[in-house]
Amino acid sequence: INFNTKMSSDNKLVMSWYDSAKIPTLNQQNVMDYFSQKSNPFYDRTCNNEVIKMQRADPAQLVNMTGNEYSLLLVQEPILYVIRKLHRQSPEKVIPLADYYVLGGVVYQCPDLQSIINSRLLSTLHYTHQAFEEAQSYARYDPSCGYYWKFPGDSEEGKLSATSRSRRPKDEPTDNQRKRVDGLLVDLIKHFPPKVVQPKEGARPIGVGGASIRGIPQDKDIPTSSSGVKRLGPISSDDNKPPDTKRKKPVPV
Repeated sequence: INFNTKMSSDNKLVMSWYDSAKIPTLNQQNVMDYFSQKSNPFYDRTCNNEVIKMQRADPAQLVNMTGNEYSLLLVQEPILYVIRKLHRQSPEKVIPLADYYVLGGVVYQCPDLQSIINSRLLSTLHYTHQAFEEAQSYARYDPSCGYYWKFPGDSEEGKLSATSRSRRPKDEPTDNQRKRVDGLLVDLIKHFPPKVVQPKEGARPIGVGGASIRGIPQDKDIPTSSSGVKRLGPISSDDNKPPDTKRKKPVPV
């Protein structure tokens, strides 16, 4: 007997089994015997079918038993047979557990609804992600016209002509450029807020961050004259003398 079993993982949805020696003679009468071979990983040897087979009893007695069993559900000769695994609780009440289909002699397990939805969603997300990545690779940016698309078949001359048509008269900035500059300025103000220092009433001006006023450092006192006017130059001794109110004599000629 030649058989092939693919077991890449514990998930039976990725398994398949067949017996190449019995495929040519497969039909509705022997498909259950074909499915119940010991080398088939989909067959449960503790089922009621195996008990009936070992006792050589009539398969019709399965209706009066309780437990797991297999039954032929659909036949489309000569290529398709569907076998259902179910749990029988009474002659009238059964619970379906899994379906298997024999397609061209190869046995597969039918996927459940959850597995189908998960597979379709993963495929959709995969191809959507690929589409976004490809679209992103065609996106370009130019300061004069903003974002545009450049596909493999587009020439550079066509891009330049489209750019020149999109420019405004006298190279005026576009709305995109204005919004971009405004955003940069707002970002700069958030990261580097301006420092504003309010001087006290009657005090000398205070520079921001220890800056100097007219080249004089803030930690030095600014000299003042006798009249109360601040001077930047050195103070001489004549500044403390009272003003001369005497009338000067005329000089003889």
